[in-house]
Amino acid sequence: MSSFKKYVGLFLFLIMCTSYAQKLSRIEKKIINSVALNNTEAIDFLKKVVNVNSGTMNHKGVKQVGDIFATAFKEIGFDTTWYDMSMVNRSGHLFAETKGTKGKRLLLIGHLDTVFEEDSPFQIFKMVNDSIAHAPGGNDMKGGNVILLYALKALSDNGLLKNAQVIAAFTGDEEATGKPLSISRKDLIDAAKRSDIALGFETSTGFNYATVARRGSSDWKVETTGVRAHSSGIFNDRVGAGAIFEMSRILHEFYENVRGEQFLTFNPGIVLGGTQMDYQQQLSKGNVFGKSNVVSQTAVVYGGLRFISEAQKEKARAKMREIVQHNLPKTSAKVTFIDSYPAMGPSKGNNELLKQLNEVSLDLKQGAVEAYDPGRRGAADISFVAQYVDCLDGLGTMGNGAHTPKETVNLNTIEDLTKRTAILLYRLIQE
Repeated sequence: MSSFKKYVGLFLFLIMCTSYAQKLSRIEKKIINSVALNNTEAIDFLKKVVNVNSGTMNHKGVKQVGDIFATAFKEIGFDTTWYDMSMVNRSGHLFAETKGTKGKRLLLIGHLDTVFEEDSPFQIFKMVNDSIAHAPGGNDMKGGNVILLYALKALSDNGLLKNAQVIAAFTGDEEATGKPLSISRKDLIDAAKRSDIALGFETSTGFNYATVARRGSSDWKVETTGVRAHSSGIFNDRVGAGAIFEMSRILHEFYENVRGEQFLTFNPGIVLGGTQMDYQQQLSKGNVFGKSNVVSQTAVVYGGLRFISEAQKEKARAKMREIVQHNLPKTSAKVTFIDSYPAMGPSKGNNELLKQLNEVSLDLKQGAVEAYDPGRRGAADISFVAQYVDCLDGLGTMGNGAHTPKETVNLNTIEDLTKRTAILLYRLIQE
């Protein structure tokens, strides 16, 4: 390389450094320095909590992870509360809070539970290479919890949480909410009612994306019955079609006549049918007995419905109810719906938060941040509070394979994502 090119390169580098210095204040530089100093500790903390199984129905494990986080929050000056949820057959929720009147009142949302129960073969944090780790729940969403915690730690280390109201709410049943929701989500909603902004630390969809809208989630169950008889009589006036044919008709008509709207999806997750059946809905499994020469007596399908608004949800449900009513001969059917997560629609306030995050990212030289397609996101706890506060989600870790035995978390991105979060929190507290 010629001396001239070296000079030009050095000149451009100095311009970039000068621009960087103009964008970040002296205090903000101290914040990102604290994040960098704490990054190794943060990754060790992530490994620690990943190695404690906290499948939703492992109540002791969820509480154990909650206790680990509670200790860490207390160390940076937060008061912690455990809300027991045994009345809805769930472990509970951890809330950590500082009280004050300075700036925006922040609600930061995570969850302690994972989809990997105690009998899962996927239990241990294990490095794949120098940057990627297999980690059950490490991406969804213990990694997001760690980013939240260590962003707050960076602010605390610099004395920047004094007189600020920050609530960190970690639910213990995000992957399978306790019912009724009026109990299991009461404390989260109450916290939102005394906050201005909610930030969710669910899995990041990419380094340069955030979530301003998420679809809601509802479960549905179809049950059919038929006449139990020898199969030689199927289709005649006395026996009719049987429960399984009736279930097949319903699912086919759902596919043909309900699907098609933007953001609307529905999925039959489990189906059982035969002569005798034992379906354990709580555990998502069952046993069934049937024979090829016996007309099926019962069948059940349990599935999920995703939607961008309450109006879209109700329209889909109406179509499903109508389809279920038109039964094959000598069969009956019913459909029931179970509310789970409301939709978080896009809003002016949500987009303003995205704009602020984008400015932080640009100031950190991390690139622009755009809104992610809500049709490619699932439901999350932040949706319960969207009607009360402005919301932004998808601020957690990057990784792949969430909800599968191949779930990974990208450790190399945690430091930069934590810096981004810390500066965003700091600026919001200053407003």
